[in-house]
Amino acid sequence: MDLKEIEKSAIIEINNAHDIIELESIRVKYLGRHGDLTEILKSLKDFDLKERKKIGPKANDLRQELEKLLQNRKNDLVHRADFPAIDITAPGKKKEIGHLHPISKVQEQIEEIFSSMGFSVAEGPEIETEFYNFDALNIPANHPARDMWDTLWLKSQDSTPTPNKKLLLRTHTSPVQIHYMETHQPPIRIIAPGRAFRYEASDASHEVQFYQLEGLMVDKNISFANFKSVTSAFLKRIFNKNVKIRFRLDYFPFVEPGAEIAVSCPRCSGRGCSLCKQSGWLEIAGAGMVHPEVFKAVGYNPRDVRGFAFGFGLDRIAMVKYNIPDIRLFNSGDLRFIKQF
Repeated sequence: MDLKEIEKSAIIEINNAHDIIELESIRVKYLGRHGDLTEILKSLKDFDLKERKKIGPKANDLRQELEKLLQNRKNDLVHRADFPAIDITAPGKKKEIGHLHPISKVQEQIEEIFSSMGFSVAEGPEIETEFYNFDALNIPANHPARDMWDTLWLKSQDSTPTPNKKLLLRTHTSPVQIHYMETHQPPIRIIAPGRAFRYEASDASHEVQFYQLEGLMVDKNISFANFKSVTSAFLKRIFNKNVKIRFRLDYFPFVEPGAEIAVSCPRCSGRGCSLCKQSGWLEIAGAGMVHPEVFKAVGYNPRDVRGFAFGFGLDRIAMVKYNIPDIRLFNSGDLRFIKQF
């Protein structure tokens, strides 16, 4: 198609365009990246000097002419368009903007704090096997945690399930430790946030479904001092106060020695209130040095590595941080509660 043909057909199509969309397609057809006129302008480099001097100015003039015609036709179409009247005095309609659930907000804050300390976030399945949830964590078959009133067991299609196939809803996020250590070698610094499930009566501080965050640090020379330093730094940052930290000896099958971590009550600063039951302290986590049997379960030599693990309840931290009296509010779906955060 030569310049005269392009000029003739383009002018006819522009003048006959019925709306802005059709006009835009005409512009693309002739002046777009691969438009008819654009292709002629691109091909000028292949002509000799005499031809370029002859065709080049005409092509540029035609381009300017078509651009002017397109703009004029666009203005005409916009002016003649039957747009509905707008009442500029009417009040605007406010759009509801969503926001994070308080547990999600706390989880993001925790992940940010631990990321600044060199920890990465690991995830694992919510449906677990007996091996990962109990055996590999040094929780023997006769341990009370395996009782049917604590654990939500799932029916298996296998008529004779083995410990590696018997399924359950994980009772904690500790199995993520096992999955991670099976596929990674020290040094390890991870946190594992997620849901856990236990078959128990619901009340103001207990739910069938809750959120937990597990932490693990493994290397050659990890000590209890490292454990105290990391957990203390985290607690002081998450509560944004100079809280006091208390470590008391406690028993957990997957750590040795084990410790209960408590913080001075952020509401009353340790003086005593209804939240801390007048004790001035809130139990916030269970933790300790990783038991050698756990290292053996993932193929580590307990003589070569040491580590610590801890487990925090995200719901518990959110309740303390935002002064929430009942854990059941988190899953209530009540927007009057959610919109407060």
